[in-house]
Amino acid sequence: MGKLSVDLCGIRLDNPVIPASGTFGFGYEFAELYDINCLGTFSFKGTTLEERYGNPLPRIAETSSGMLNAVGLQNPGVEKVITEELPKLFQVFHKPVMANVSGFSIDGYVEVVRRLEAVKQIGWLEINISCPNVHGGGMSFGTDPKAAASVVAAVRKVTEKPLIIKLSPNVTDIVSIAKACEDEGADGISLINTLLGMRIDLKTRKPILANTTGGLSGPAIFPVALRMVYQVAKAVKIPVIGMGGVSSAEDVIEMMMAGATAVEVGAANLVDPLACPKIIRDLPRVMQQYGIERLEDINRGV
Repeated sequence: MGKLSVDLCGIRLDNPVIPASGTFGFGYEFAELYDINCLGTFSFKGTTLEERYGNPLPRIAETSSGMLNAVGLQNPGVEKVITEELPKLFQVFHKPVMANVSGFSIDGYVEVVRRLEAVKQIGWLEINISCPNVHGGGMSFGTDPKAAASVVAAVRKVTEKPLIIKLSPNVTDIVSIAKACEDEGADGISLINTLLGMRIDLKTRKPILANTTGGLSGPAIFPVALRMVYQVAKAVKIPVIGMGGVSSAEDVIEMMMAGATAVEVGAANLVDPLACPKIIRDLPRVMQQYGIERLEDINRGV
């Protein structure tokens, strides 16, 4: 396993494969299907200060080579996550977990981070300033360098855990936003979140999603994600987690060649719940095929 091991913000991962937030729940559901300790880690469901039902139904629509979702950050709120969800996870997952934090105001982000700071299970805080499916907050912070920097600066004051800032692709200049986050103390960058899209029902002549628009994920967005990971990794000195349409061991290697230290797998988990363990098992074969001794060598430019 040493050949697959990577370092993410000072914490060692057995491998770089991380199920993405929103596609893996709080983990213990997947533990009924396989030993989730085979994962590098995972990012649990986006957590807000208060409980959220999310957007009205329907929330999901199929597309060519992908899917649209407008779930709207449905979650039980940070207190129930700490007192109910994480104790369940502790029974089946024995590694540090990544907490995904969402909010609608800087104070909201700060309070969630402050409460999660005390939880030993949590290794990293992934601050989502890029959700396209909620009104007010979310992506509005991630589309402007100053706004993004203000969130990072505020949460940096209340935690010593590694801060990974999740960025939106729905911007003109993602590099400037990533650099602004780095300047305010971010320990890493994760990208990309979903692309904004929509579908129309030809029979009703109305949008399929109740929210009208939703986030496009799946293989269709992989080339866009790869381009943005490459641009950001060239511009910052902190680790980058690549995501967006990753569904194979080859995709993981390609993301790491673009500069990613680790790779999140999202929509593929919804298509095949065993996607991540299959990717992990297949990595040594793909590494051998392309003459890669250790995954860390890719990111170091060897």
